[in-house]
Amino acid sequence: MYGWDSYFTQVGLVRDGEMTLARNMTDNFLYQIEHYDKILNANRTYYLSRSQPPFLTQMILDVYRKQRDIGWLRNTVPAIEKYYRFWTEEPHLTPETGLSRYYDLGNGPAPEVLSGERDEQGRDHYDLVKEYYRTHDVPDYEVSKFYDKEKDELTPLFYKGDRSMRESGFDPSNRFGPFSVDIINYNPICLNSLLYLMEKDTAEILQTLGRAREARAWSARAAERRQKINALMWDEQDGLYYDYNFAEKKVRRYPFVTTFYPLWVEISNRRQASRLVANLRKFERAGGLLTSTTVTGSQWDAPYGWAPTEMAGFAVGRRQRLPM
Repeated sequence: MYGWDSYFTQVGLVRDGEMTLARNMTDNFLYQIEHYDKILNANRTYYLSRSQPPFLTQMILDVYRKQRDIGWLRNTVPAIEKYYRFWTEEPHLTPETGLSRYYDLGNGPAPEVLSGERDEQGRDHYDLVKEYYRTHDVPDYEVSKFYDKEKDELTPLFYKGDRSMRESGFDPSNRFGPFSVDIINYNPICLNSLLYLMEKDTAEILQTLGRAREARAWSARAAERRQKINALMWDEQDGLYYDYNFAEKKVRRYPFVTTFYPLWVEISNRRQASRLVANLRKFERAGGLLTSTTVTGSQWDAPYGWAPTEMAGFAVGRRQRLPM
């Protein structure tokens, strides 16, 4: 069970009326939070150090709206609160902005890479990364943080960034520079949009449970996050949302399909939505939306598209409901 893949599977199960499976999937995630403090990247021991993009409250509400089991809904609240803390306390919280980042809690090479595919010369992904650093100039970030040229070794910070990139689900792309290892210095637009949605969903859940005062507190959290996202991540010049580099205090102008997440979860106002919709053409191709507008050879960049991000494209149909 992969963290965010399971949500998109559940969307189909709910649509097809397979509610026993849909609820069991949600219960399995609640179990993971109870025992491991988070929803795991996937249910394997080497994923114990990280999660994946948070869709928990959407899964809970999808089940509740079909089954109306108020007791079950009430029992989900402790897990929601625990999982929310995982994303909104350090090291996932960045005090500089009050927003969140992806950050794997483990160290060293990712086990799935070491045991993964190798090319004809027997080289794994990390060997290819070192070769890239040896043969390319990288203007996106300071390479010495991630690669020791004299020793021809990847640094501990590289492995931290590499693991954190995998927590994002977008593994890999050049969204945060080559191999996305600089992700640890960014507040990603996707993660913070999903946390905004989690805050709004939790307010709805608590309101349903008759806990109005607590619901108002969650709504206030959502309003504060929305303000920060629009202040730091909206680029008026390009009419796009970008990821925010809190270390350098600037956005990275790398058009990526996650720019539509704020439209999807209704962070954008009507004017911003119109700008975003006008920019859909940058991503549209036969069959759907590109993940990015840049060809890099990575599977989460052009010319590829992925099912999870296609759902964000549906936001254009909701733009008329957005506030001014």
